[in-house]
Amino acid sequence: MFWLCITSLLSVTAVTSAQNIETRRIRVFPAANKSIAGVFQVSNLNDLNQPQYTFNASDARRLCSALGVNIASKAQVQEALTRGLETCRFGWIDEHFAVIPRIKALSTCGQSQKGLVTWRASVTRKFDVFCFNESDAATQLKDATTDSLLNGRDYSRKTQFPSKTASPTQTTHSTSSSSSLSSSSSTSKTIDREAQPARFVGGAQSSAGVKAILITSTCALLLTAIIILAYIKMRRSRALSSDAKQQQQEYIQTEEWTCVTNIKETNETAQEDERMEVDDDAS
Repeated sequence: MFWLCITSLLSVTAVTSAQNIETRRIRVFPAANKSIAGVFQVSNLNDLNQPQYTFNASDARRLCSALGVNIASKAQVQEALTRGLETCRFGWIDEHFAVIPRIKALSTCGQSQKGLVTWRASVTRKFDVFCFNESDAATQLKDATTDSLLNGRDYSRKTQFPSKTASPTQTTHSTSSSSSLSSSSSTSKTIDREAQPARFVGGAQSSAGVKAILITSTCALLLTAIIILAYIKMRRSRALSSDAKQQQQEYIQTEEWTCVTNIKETNETAQEDERMEVDDDAS
């Protein structure tokens, strides 16, 4: 039980130290709170506000844990790649090797390779890290399912009720509106793909803080229980020793009283014998 408390306290210390990350030097891609299939890449910024490889394999895992998420697996990064995730920097994943998700071949990224480019480097080598937020992935999957159902319904309605031929004015208006929508959507995608400094609102840190408080409270209760049990045991041992001493004293007193009584009886018997002899002599 004691070693369990020590282990828990060490884990609390590790969580607390992991929370002491300079958030202004952390950058996430693609932008804060906008992961793709729950996957996002975390980089460290130098003094010139430029990303640099900073995390080895163990540091990468601890960083994702400090953010309240898990380090992404190869399958999760592959799924994010199929949904549009593309970077130009290597990042650690759960299988202890670094990857770059590439949609287009580029000579300066992943040696002109496409797909999930892997690098089985030493675990001490420093890269970025890919983290996975399970709640974001579930939300995005739900939204994608809802959108697909809505699109299917719209398509069925359009096939059942074809619209009339639009006038040139309506055609021009629809063309301009569609072009404006496409430009705005492309602009929003560009903005979303820009890497922004992470805004850690406190969801991950609060959950980690709650865990630390629970572990600390549990250890405190266990230590208190141990102290109380030790105190009760000590009191019992003292009470038993005092009872033993008292019984020993009573036994000694009883023996002394028995000895005194025997001596008195012996003296009285001797005196009676002497009297009897004197009486015999006198007669």
